[in-house]
Amino acid sequence: MAIREIKYADREEWLTLRRQLGIGGSEAGAVMGLDEYKSPYSLWAEKTGRVPEFSGNLTTKVGSYLEELIAQLFCEETGKKVRRKNRILVNGDHPWAFADVDRMVVGESALLECKSTNSLPMMKQVRGGQFPDRWYCQCMHYLMVTGFDRAYLAVLANGREFRIFTLERDEQEIQLLSAAESEFWDLVRSDTPPEPDGSAATADTLETIYAGGGGALELFGRDTLLDEYTRIKGTKKDLDARLTEIENILKNDMGNAEKAACGAYSISWKPQQRRSFDTKGFGLAHPEIDLEPFYKVSKSRPFKVTAKTERSA
Repeated sequence: MAIREIKYADREEWLTLRRQLGIGGSEAGAVMGLDEYKSPYSLWAEKTGRVPEFSGNLTTKVGSYLEELIAQLFCEETGKKVRRKNRILVNGDHPWAFADVDRMVVGESALLECKSTNSLPMMKQVRGGQFPDRWYCQCMHYLMVTGFDRAYLAVLANGREFRIFTLERDEQEIQLLSAAESEFWDLVRSDTPPEPDGSAATADTLETIYAGGGGALELFGRDTLLDEYTRIKGTKKDLDARLTEIENILKNDMGNAEKAACGAYSISWKPQQRRSFDTKGFGLAHPEIDLEPFYKVSKSRPFKVTAKTERSA
C-alpha cells in the first residue's frame, strides 16, 4: 500500500488539488447517497465542471476556526496527543480517492476528525449518541486511504456539549465504499451522469445545468415511466385532499384552542404573523422612486406532464 503525500501552499491550491485528485472524505457520503445536502448527481455535476464546486460558506469557516479548539478538547479529555499533517494523502490502491485529515493521533494508528454543529436535529442526534451517516462515510474513507485502524470523531454541539465517538476500521464497509467510489469516478471520467434520484440537490442541479433554450423532442421508451408519474400524481392529489379533510375536522374540534391531545398524539394550532413588504403600496405612495433595481429575478422551469389522449389498455 503506497501512500503519496502532496503538499499545498494555501487554500486556493488546496481547492485546485481537490478538483483534480478525485473524491475526498467529505464527498464520500454523497457518493453513497447518504448526504442530505448533496446527491451523487450533484457531486458528478461538480466534478465534471457543470456547476461550481462548493468552496465553503460562513458555517464551514466557523467550523475551521473551531477545529483547533475541538482538537484541544479531545486531547484534554483523552490524554492523547495529536498533530497536523498539512498534506493531502493519496493511496495507490485507491487512486481515485484522497484524504486531508484534521489531525493524526500520535503513537497510534488513528486519526481525529473534528466537527462542530448548531443544527437542532444534529444536536439531538449527538445527544442521543448518534451522528450523520455522511460523517461515518467520511471517517471510513479516511481509514481506507490512510490504512489506519480507527478514527476518533470529536463533536462540539452548539458550544455546550462535547462528544467523542470511536470508529474502528471495518474492512467490509471499506470494500463497499471503495467499490462505490470507483464506480462513481468511472462515471466522472467517462462524462456519464448517474441515474437522477429524488433529492432536492439533484432537482436544483438539473435546474442549473439545463436552463432551457426552446425546442421540442420526442422521448422514446418513457411511456411506462410517464404512466407511473401520472398515476402517482393522481394518488398524491387524493391523499392531499384527505389530509386536508382530516386537518379541517380536527381544527373544527379544537375551535379556539391552540393545543390538543389525543392518546399518544399532541396537536398544535397556534396563530402566527408574517410581515412582508408591500411593494405595490410603497410604489403608489412614492412614485418618484424607481423600484426596478431592487427587484430580484429568479428563474425556474416548471415541469408539467399532460396526457394528449387517453391511452388504450
